[in-house]
Amino acid sequence: MSIIIDDPAAQIAERVKTERERRAWSLADLAARSDVSKAMLSKIEREEVSPTATILGRIATAFGMTLAEMLTPTAAKPSRWLRAGDQPQWRDPGTGYLRRQVFQSADFPMELVEVHLPPGARVGFPASSYTLIRQVVWVLSGRLEIRDGAETFTLKTGDRLEFGPPADSAFHNPTDKDCRYVVAVLRR
Repeated sequence: MSIIIDDPAAQIAERVKTERERRAWSLADLAARSDVSKAMLSKIEREEVSPTATILGRIATAFGMTLAEMLTPTAAKPSRWLRAGDQPQWRDPGTGYLRRQVFQSADFPMELVEVHLPPGARVGFPASSYTLIRQVVWVLSGRLEIRDGAETFTLKTGDRLEFGPPADSAFHNPTDKDCRYVVAVLRR
């Protein structure tokens, strides 16, 4: 049975509030560190909105966490063996992209994420999202355009791209078919 978190507002709200309070930060402190408005952060914590991948990435970076760490419940116990149907999935409410957390462990500095990017969808991340990580993208099926700083790359099935120094980036599926790719993340 697949664990799809289509509306993780409660889980994300709890995680944001817990991490913010653990650091004794006000909403204004988190807003300044994440470049997400205080009003948006308040709505997230009150479960009025579920943040997009871009916003959640900014919040995670402010906490010194990866997006995967942000989406993982604090009580989650890692397992060496995890069936495909038990790997947590999250759907970005802004683009509909589906992200499956294949592997993540606090004891291992690498994460593996499988992404399904719908036709025409575009997801962007600020350079700050990459200050704590290095990543490689490998396209399993479809076509993917990646803007990494000033460069744009078109990847087809089987192609891979290693990201350069932290820069603003965007992932775009310019086709009318789903694009499926793996992101290997190395935490610094």
